[in-house]
Amino acid sequence: MSLQFLRATNTMEALMQEYENLKRLVAEAEEDVNKAVGGNKAAGTRVRKKMQEIKAAATDIRKKILENRNTEPGVA
Repeated sequence: MSLQFLRATNTMEALMQEYENLKRLVAEAEEDVNKAVGGNKAAGTRVRKKMQEIKAAATDIRKKILENRNTEPGVA
């Protein structure tokens, strides 16, 4: 196996782990979103906090995809 292939594989595995984390964060927010829609103000606060975490996770994934595209043409 080439070193380039191993790097690409490790990068993609790390990216998938981060994507799974993003999905977990969204799933964790679901219950509080439902409560917030029902008028629970504390749940709304928790949702806003969780949305900041989701935004940060999504931004990180986006950056890594762009880095991978710029450093390893044809991989991502």
